[in-house]
Amino acid sequence: MSAWVLPDHIADVLPSEARHIEELRRDLLDTARCYGYELVMPPLLEHLESLLTGAGEALDLQTFKLVDQLSGRMMGLRADTTPQVARIDAHLLNRKGVTRLSYCGPVLHALPGAPHATREPLQFGAEIYGHSGLEADSEIMTLELNCLNAARLQSPSVDLADARLVRALLKGMTLTPRQSAALYAALVAKDGTEVASLSRDMPEHVRQSLLALIGLYGDIQVLDEAEKVLYPAEGVREAIHTLRLLAQQLGDVSVTFDLADLSGYAYYTGAHFAVYAAGSCSALVRGGRYDEVGAVFGRTRPAAGFSMDLKALVAVVAPRPLQAAIRAPWRAGVGLASRIAALRAQGEVVVCELPGHESEIDEFQCDRELIEVNGQWIVQSI
Repeated sequence: MSAWVLPDHIADVLPSEARHIEELRRDLLDTARCYGYELVMPPLLEHLESLLTGAGEALDLQTFKLVDQLSGRMMGLRADTTPQVARIDAHLLNRKGVTRLSYCGPVLHALPGAPHATREPLQFGAEIYGHSGLEADSEIMTLELNCLNAARLQSPSVDLADARLVRALLKGMTLTPRQSAALYAALVAKDGTEVASLSRDMPEHVRQSLLALIGLYGDIQVLDEAEKVLYPAEGVREAIHTLRLLAQQLGDVSVTFDLADLSGYAYYTGAHFAVYAAGSCSALVRGGRYDEVGAVFGRTRPAAGFSMDLKALVAVVAPRPLQAAIRAPWRAGVGLASRIAALRAQGEVVVCELPGHESEIDEFQCDRELIEVNGQWIVQSI
């Protein structure tokens, strides 16, 4: 095998895509900052017991593991940044009130999340800690939509669900972890036969409600139907009411509901969402409420947030125009050098053409050139 061949699902990012990703990164971080979110930069690797404390099996399987040559302890390369941000909130900042944090950096996955997905996503996210009210959920959803608007994504669609629905229906049921996992998997797959089999020993009202969840997906009318067919266990009406309020606050954005969507069921504690681009089958953004994320660090407090992979995002948004630039000749002389330096200090891009390599500029739109007129170097439109 050639030495330059990269591992499966690992790829170099070449200039055009890298430029677009970097522009997105700056725009999204600036958008989060406008909402008052402070930037944090957690390390790429940590001691394994810290990185995976409280993490589910899926995150454990996704984590690359290695031995620290200094201490001999096991270390892990992060597969998700949220646990690290929760640790920062709980132990390093330890604020009493609301804390808003954002981040953007690479994560590594031992296995790809989809057939053509990278194992090295560039994860951007924002999280708010310390407020249990619906205002925090709404702010997070508004922020992620504004971030997608800054990325120039056309016609996003938001899919809403709530982790409390199934938990409320199953309250009081005695299920082993394996039984719970099988039931959740059957609901996600909308496998009515399997749900019926797994719930055969449950009270009839619980069994019928679980079967009804499978068909509860679609527009806002789904919530009306849910209020009619789901057993009104404690928490069911509250979850439906939350989804209705969040949908109303999204304005004219396309909103759908899938009440059997149990993605991240061991992680989310309330409303959660996924955002899709027109025609896409994989979610570009996932987020919601996860109030238990800080519990393993000794500080349980309300939390909500979202994350996205900028490499996946850049693949579905329109390419951005090239950076306008000034073309300059390569020539010795104090006058030309000082003029170029002055233009660059003003924020202009000035590309000097090396002798014999004219017109080899790919990633900049040279719409002006620097020419000498009567001993003065001036900028002239091309």
